[in-house]
Order: sequence, then structure tokens, then C-alpha cells
Amino acid sequence: METNKLFSLEGKVALVTGAAYGIGFAIAEAYAAAGAKIAFNCRGREHMDKALADYKAKGIEARGYICDVTDEAQVENMVADIEKELGTIDILVNNAGIIKRIPMTEMKAEEFRQVIDIDLNAPFIVSKAVIPGMIRKGHGKIINICSMMSELGRETVSAYAAAKGGLKMLTKNIASEYGEYNIQCNGIGPGYIATPQTAPLRETQPDGSRHPFDQFILAKTPQARWGTPEDLMGPAIFLASDASDFVNGHILYVDGGILAYIGKQP
Repeated sequence: METNKLFSLEGKVALVTGAAYGIGFAIAEAYAAAGAKIAFNCRGREHMDKALADYKAKGIEARGYICDVTDEAQVENMVADIEKELGTIDILVNNAGIIKRIPMTEMKAEEFRQVIDIDLNAPFIVSKAVIPGMIRKGHGKIINICSMMSELGRETVSAYAAAKGGLKMLTKNIASEYGEYNIQCNGIGPGYIATPQTAPLRETQPDGSRHPFDQFILAKTPQARWGTPEDLMGPAIFLASDASDFVNGHILYVDGGILAYIGKQP
């Protein structure tokens, strides 16, 4: 097979959850450029309208669906609608997620459950809904957006780390259970990416200095910068394409080397 065809997504149907902005939007943009038909969800009309306008501005014909991915009935209806309107889903990216930065002893159980529900239960629900169609079609790619917190702990993110650690293992289990149907399930573990979600950690301080966490990340990352959503485009295309047909149950960390690095000597 020609090398460029290995990475082509021509004619494939891709569902990217939570792809209104940030990492999800960048992945959807990359898939569209590689030839895929794009579907995404939002929970509300306001975010949906803005996202559709942003896709249109990029010249991308994306189909948007109002859906809460923690609601099993809504997800099943969304998947059925996508199959009717675009075709069977070939690629699923479980990207929708939240983080709550709260010390564990100050976090309410309800807040912990909300993070687990969106970051771990939702990927289970959406994956479960698309796998039967992938089995019928004879192939499929599921990509879970994991995190360095799938491997590491840090102050104030107990719920997020628990969810992303669980998502790593859900990834491995989907690969184990459905690999025989030619379904590959892998994860992408972004490092610290400059998105609206991480903007508070990069705010310039009143005295003009960098945020302390910003300084910390630059010192811990061999490439000495935050990642960008665009840094995830290539890995996302690889894991969605024929080039990764024998890659299964793997978490690809796109972190500028931070997990490999002990850090600078003080």
C-alpha cells in the first residue's frame, strides 16, 4: 500500500465527542483534512451554534448533535442518527471531559462523581453504542483521550486522575475484548496543552511574571513549552488510520517528553 494511503481517512465516518473547541476541534479538523466525515456533540444549543460556525469558517462540513454523553438513551439516539445521516461510525474519539481542581478533603462526593461520570462513564457509554456497528462493518477505531494523570498523581485532581487512570484500563480492556473483530482501541495522553481549559494556569501574574504552574511545566518539559492542539493532529490521524491496524491497547503520550524526564536540577 502507498504510504499516503495508509494515513488516509477518505470516506470514513468519525464521531469526536466534545469537539466544539480545543483538542477535540483540532482532531476533527485533522480528520476532515484526511477525508473523514465529521460528527460531534454538544450538550447545549449555544455551544453548538458557535461550533458549527467555527467549523464552517474552516471550510469543514461537520454534523452537530445535541447530546449529553453521560445519558445512555441520548447516546444511542445520536449514534442511530449518525448512522442514518452519515453511515456507520468507523472512528470514535472519546474526547469530552472536565476537570475540577479541588483539594480532595474539600471536594464533595457529588463533584467527584460528576468528573467520573463525564471522563470515564461517558467513554464506556459511547463506546458501547458504536461497537456493534463496528463489528458489523468488520473494523473500527476507538481513541480515548487519556492524560498524564493516567500515570501520575498531582495535588487537587483526585477525581480527574481516578477517571483518567480508569480510562487507560478501559482502553486496554476494549482492545482485549474486541480486538478479534478488527477493532483497535488506543489512547492519546496529552501533556499540558494550551487550551481554554488550561488558560487559568498560564495567566500572567500582576507583577508581570509567569504563573507559578506555568513556570513549573516549562521546567518539567524537555521541549520547554506547552503543547498545542495541533500537536495532537498527527498522532490522532495515525491511530484512526490503517497505519495503526496492529496497534491495540496502547496509550500514546504526546507530552513533549515530560513523562520521560526527572526535571532540571535546582
